[in-house]
Amino acid sequence: MSRASSWPKTDRLHLRPWEETEAARLLDIRKRREVAKWLSDPTPWTELSTALEKIADWRLTTRGPGPLGVWAIVPEDAETGTMVPAGTVSLGQLPRSQEVEIGWYLHPDSSGKGYAAEAAGALLDRALACGLANVWAIMWPENEASARVARSIGMEDLGVVDDPWYGTESDPKSRMFRAARESRVRPHRS
Repeated sequence: MSRASSWPKTDRLHLRPWEETEAARLLDIRKRREVAKWLSDPTPWTELSTALEKIADWRLTTRGPGPLGVWAIVPEDAETGTMVPAGTVSLGQLPRSQEVEIGWYLHPDSSGKGYAAEAAGALLDRALACGLANVWAIMWPENEASARVARSIGMEDLGVVDDPWYGTESDPKSRMFRAARESRVRPHRS
């Protein structure tokens, strides 16, 4: 099976690598303070070159072996057939660890449509099917929108706890969720 045919897909969404031609859209998402403030690097991007560099880096990871990668969340507009990325969903290795983290973010014009939960749920299913024992979602304690997404895809809420990966002496806590392959209860999706 080719790697492209194994990219996650849902009824409404295509998850695929970001394209260089979509760098302006990625920049438009990541330049927004209301998006960037929730990310591990909360600095808004200011240059198109940053988006192009990230797309090139992400494509290498996403096309590589294994479940890790960064995918554009792409809904197809049924009326026009256009496919503009709504945001990003990713699986990445946590710092100083073999553990894997799932993450997501959307452009504000795509929020509230269920895209984050749909994309993250599909990617989480794929990650656990690939043999990962655990997948983590780690967020700022006050990020209620992402906490709702994590709960909706069946991740266990571990609360606000000391964070062994991103915690610092001055800011040691994060909101943490875990999906364990052995005990995951898949949510009902209608």
